[in-house]
Formats: sequence, C-alpha cells, structure tokens
Amino acid sequence: MLPTIASRVYHITTFVWYLVLIYLLLNTQYSHPLPGVFLYAGQWKYLTFLNLFLQTFFNGLSILVDILGPVMWIRSLRDLFFSVLAFPVGTFVVTSFWLLFTYDRALVYPEDLDAFIPLWLNHAVHTVVLPLILLELFNTPHQYPKRRTGLLILGLVSISYLLWVLWIYYAAGAWVYPLLGQFNRLGLVLFFSVSLLLVMLLYLLGEKLTSLIWGLADKTKKHK
Repeated sequence: MLPTIASRVYHITTFVWYLVLIYLLLNTQYSHPLPGVFLYAGQWKYLTFLNLFLQTFFNGLSILVDILGPVMWIRSLRDLFFSVLAFPVGTFVVTSFWLLFTYDRALVYPEDLDAFIPLWLNHAVHTVVLPLILLELFNTPHQYPKRRTGLLILGLVSISYLLWVLWIYYAAGAWVYPLLGQFNRLGLVLFFSVSLLLVMLLYLLGEKLTSLIWGLADKTKKHK
C-alpha cells in the first residue's frame, strides 16, 4: 500500500487532473462547434465524459479516506465505488474506444475532431485512465462486495446508460456514436448485449486481480 503522504498526494493530484480534463472538454465544446457533434445533452451523452466524473468522485472519496482513515462507511463507499464503477467502467472506456478506433476511427472519433481536441487530450481521456486505475488497484486494497451485488449494481448502471443513449436517439434523431447507426434492431440488441457482457467481465477481472494482489476478494466467491 502507498505510504499515507504518498497516497494523499496521489489522490489529490489525480482528483485535480480529472477536474482539469472535465474543464478542458467543456471549454472545447463551448468555444468550438465540433463537426458531427450535435448539441443535445452536450458532453453528458458520452460515456468517456461521464467516466471522468466517476473517476473524479472516486478520488474525492479516496481523499476523504486518506484524511479520516477509520471512518468505515466512507471507506466502504470508496471500495464499492471503485469495484463496481471506477474500475469496470474506466477499463471499458479505454478498451472499447481503442478497439473501435483501431477498426474504424470514423465510428467513434472522426478525424475532424483532431483539429479541436489535441492528441494529448484524446490520450488523457481514453488512455491515461487505465494506468491510473491500475496504479490504484495495485497500491490500495479495495474490499469487493458480494459478487451478485456488485454485478447487479453494475448491470443497473449500465442499462441506465443504454436507456439514456436510446432516449437521446429518440429525442434528437441522431445516435450518440456513429457506430450505432450501422446496425439494425437485432444488431443493436447484440451490440448492447456484448457491451454489457464485456463490462461484467471487466468487473470480474478487477475482482480477480484484487484477490491475487491483496487476497481481499476471496470471500466474495463464497457468496455468489
């Protein structure tokens, strides 16, 4: 585990880092009309942007734990937030973005965006997130909930976002991600199902890594 001072510095730095990224993305949206990006719901329609808020909130909780220490409910909330949301959603954002980007970047990140969003900022929100999450996992033990509880919460949050995406399409007449326009109804069901499965597998990956490193997730297996 990181020493107390180092832990505080790390969480405060990461907290400020994510706040800066949120500010830069919002400022970019307001100062430049991004090509191919419709205004409805602003940045709040993108999982990448929502993930920045998840990571910011998690690091805020971590700062409280670093300061208050023995307050168990705050520590439990931090661990739940990391295991159920920060780790699986953060790793999903990075994994899915670069898989789709490699296949056809126009489906998730058209080239026109390069003129408004610097390369470093793209990597900051779609790449750096992963090593920061892994650094947290390897340096701080997090107690996982019962597996069915964790998967249930993650499933509800994931489905809520999918419903949000569908609502935006209904209200604005355009898909949040150009990729979704390539599918028929059956294709959409399959794509959403695969995405849900992937994020669930990433949750299990986080649980397994925590178990291997800290031995704290073992007892969750007794309560499947």
